[in-house]
Amino acid sequence: MTENISRSAEILRELIRCPSVTPEEGGALSYLEGELARLGFAVERVVFSDDNTPDVENLYARLGSKAPHVMFAGHTDVVPIGNPDDWSSDAFSGEIKDNVMIGRGAVDMKGGIACFLGAVEAYLSKYDLHGSISFLITGDEEGPSINGTDKLLKWAAHKGETWDACIVGEPSNKNEIGDVIKNGRRGSLSGKVIVNGIQGHAAYPHLSDNPVNGLLDLMNSLLESPFDEGTDMFQPTNLEVTSMDVGNPATNVIAAQATASFNIRFNDTWSGESVREEILRRLNEGANRSTLRRGKPNPVQFEVEWIGRISPVFLTRDDALVNALSSAIHSVTGRKPELSTGGGTSDARFIKDYCPVVEFGLVGQTMHQVDERTPLGDVDTLSTVYGAFLDNYFRQ
Repeated sequence: MTENISRSAEILRELIRCPSVTPEEGGALSYLEGELARLGFAVERVVFSDDNTPDVENLYARLGSKAPHVMFAGHTDVVPIGNPDDWSSDAFSGEIKDNVMIGRGAVDMKGGIACFLGAVEAYLSKYDLHGSISFLITGDEEGPSINGTDKLLKWAAHKGETWDACIVGEPSNKNEIGDVIKNGRRGSLSGKVIVNGIQGHAAYPHLSDNPVNGLLDLMNSLLESPFDEGTDMFQPTNLEVTSMDVGNPATNVIAAQATASFNIRFNDTWSGESVREEILRRLNEGANRSTLRRGKPNPVQFEVEWIGRISPVFLTRDDALVNALSSAIHSVTGRKPELSTGGGTSDARFIKDYCPVVEFGLVGQTMHQVDERTPLGDVDTLSTVYGAFLDNYFRQ
């Protein structure tokens, strides 16, 4: 029996059936390449490499040669499924139950890509294209994000590509399609604090120097006072200690070293450099206080390792993009979307250096979960919104 589902839902099911767990392509880009080529897009597949990270396949496709140029951006790679026995159906089958499609990537974010493609296909069947549309799709968003969007943008820009607006199809909505457009993100910075002490017997602490005590003081110095109170468009800056480790299997031994990892999400009060300077200031202040409190002759010895790149804060204020999308959402759903900068990071942090960018996709409540899923009605609604956006944007 053939199920009566929309074109966008059909595309989504085909994408889910591609086991594209980072960094595997899994057939997802090959499927998109075929569908986009059928619509007349010039499609290029690009593989990027780097030290100590897997090679990753990416896709760039463009239709048209004139401005304005709208980019749809996203990723076909997905996170691992975990224990397959925990799923109610095969995580890579795209099974439909009660008008809900289940599968890894259903919302994050093969759903967004399927709706991009379904919307573009429907739009081109009705209208002549007065501008250009491109797809910028990576296989490295859920992984280290080294051989993906960042390099693909640089590669395309080197070829002479420029863009006027971009929608990233991340699952931005909280409860219903149309409740949130993400028009910015807080910045992100991660690091590890390493405190060195002197190993010794727990019964003779005067002959050793416990690094755990110093580490606790340093972490308290990071956490004891707010970094700021937030701004008009951003939540307050927030630092979380994500792990504390000693690696000591013995209960009667004082370890020689203790470490703690942290991540900070910062708003437009800070730049990446200024927030890093503030972290170092707080750590040095904590080390000085800890030295006095501990009554040890040797000061607290620590170092900081910065992990990965600084993801900068950004805010999109482009009226042409935001208004065209907001109007499309309202015309399709009747909702007036909230503009939000909450949540984590996405590849929009790279795209914002090339053109105005927002994030708008499916409802994200089940992303990365067992039985990740989306109602078929949401898929159809999102696809219709994207189509209305194209109509609005190209008519401006």
